[in-house]
Amino acid sequence: MVGMEEEEEEQRRPPVSPFGVYFNSSSISLAVLAVLEIEEPINIPHSRLVFLLDTLLLRVHPRFSSVIVTGKDGEQRWKRVEVNLKDHIKTAIFPENRSPEYYEERFSSYLSEISAELFLGNRPLWEIHFVKYPTTNAAGNVIFKIHHAIGDGYSLMAALLSCFKRSDDPSLPLTFPDIRIRSSGDAGGGKKAAVARALASAFNTVSDLWTSFSKTKLLADDLSPVRSGETGVGFRPISAATMAFSLDQIKQIKSKLGMTVNDVVTGTVFLGTRMYMKEMEPGSEEAETTSIVVLNTRMLRSYNSVHDMMMSKATESPWGNHFAFLHVGLPKLMVGGATGNYDDNNGARQESTMARRSLEFLKATQKLIQKKRSSVAVHLNGRLIQLYRKLRGSEAASSYVYWAVKNTSMAITNMIGPTEKMTLADHHVKGLYFLLAGNPQNLTITMVSYMGQMRVSIGTEKGFIDPNKLKSCIQRAFDLILNSTC
Repeated sequence: MVGMEEEEEEQRRPPVSPFGVYFNSSSISLAVLAVLEIEEPINIPHSRLVFLLDTLLLRVHPRFSSVIVTGKDGEQRWKRVEVNLKDHIKTAIFPENRSPEYYEERFSSYLSEISAELFLGNRPLWEIHFVKYPTTNAAGNVIFKIHHAIGDGYSLMAALLSCFKRSDDPSLPLTFPDIRIRSSGDAGGGKKAAVARALASAFNTVSDLWTSFSKTKLLADDLSPVRSGETGVGFRPISAATMAFSLDQIKQIKSKLGMTVNDVVTGTVFLGTRMYMKEMEPGSEEAETTSIVVLNTRMLRSYNSVHDMMMSKATESPWGNHFAFLHVGLPKLMVGGATGNYDDNNGARQESTMARRSLEFLKATQKLIQKKRSSVAVHLNGRLIQLYRKLRGSEAASSYVYWAVKNTSMAITNMIGPTEKMTLADHHVKGLYFLLAGNPQNLTITMVSYMGQMRVSIGTEKGFIDPNKLKSCIQRAFDLILNSTC
């Protein structure tokens, strides 16, 4: 009788989502590091912090007070446990009375160290780190480290935002930029145009499915300054650099060229990456280089409340991991057979040529992304992996996802943040960015909007890619595109 009760209790435990399983395996252990730059010195009494976490974060969703266990049927499930908040609150200790530049270096090292630390399986998969030393960017920093099995960026952003207040008026809710979902192409044109679109969609779908399969099982990207091809990269420390772009300037480029914000930012990152490859190893900019572009499949205009996410059957934005990824090849620097170098040694004529080619590159990126948007492979891929999991088991499916990512060169993902300044326990949040730890690629680009800026973060395998040099290349790519259009 006791055995039956235990079995019934086990079956009542919610299963870990498929992507949660893939990201919590022997192949991949993926975590999100959300970094908050605080305006004033951090001074939150421990008792108040414990109260806030207990009454806010732990009650946001049961995942924050659960651990992953494997049942007798071999399935991973969430088990509620008692949470000892002391195990989840970390405070960095550095030497006192040093310069902001010194603390900037120590903060970077600290971020790198915790990026490589795995969560303990006997406690819920999240931590909060306080770095109470003034860096060149902030008076202090708060880092939320959360395992990706708990939820995707959308879910985690909604959870974190439930802990924040609006700085100008705490009684008002935070607001977000309006998301305009744009269709891929003109929906008109009659029957002939509809048939042409259907055929193009079918062709692109088959092509994308083949690309996804071949990248997983047959063909890997070329080795290059942004891809080492080594195994175990996801379990090594990362180095990070960040930069901020004006959303108004991005929207100016978008309007001038008839693109989306995503087209502009992705094209800028791709161009900067190619420029970095050329600078580090001339000729490598022609290497076969593919990016995983992560797409949220909820197709949302704003964040739903966590309560609405819990009502998974009544909303289009349930809690969990609801995203898909596309394989997008980076265009070559010499678009359309153009020749020349991306350097500034030949004066104004060379600068003009570079500006023109930067727009050609951006348009080539947009064309590639539009083809992907007209494909349904992004949805079929997830179902095929699900089928593979049923036939071969969770570890085999995790390995499949691992190779699908590892055989490419980089990943790009983005989130939408508030338009107003936030406060955490009466501390004003000056800046916000996030990183991914555990990615089996050498390079991850993450983006989040906040207070009218797009914060772009570069996460690289420590010692392999120079994040600051790559940052300067991406900045230069943006300047070229901005000057060419506006």
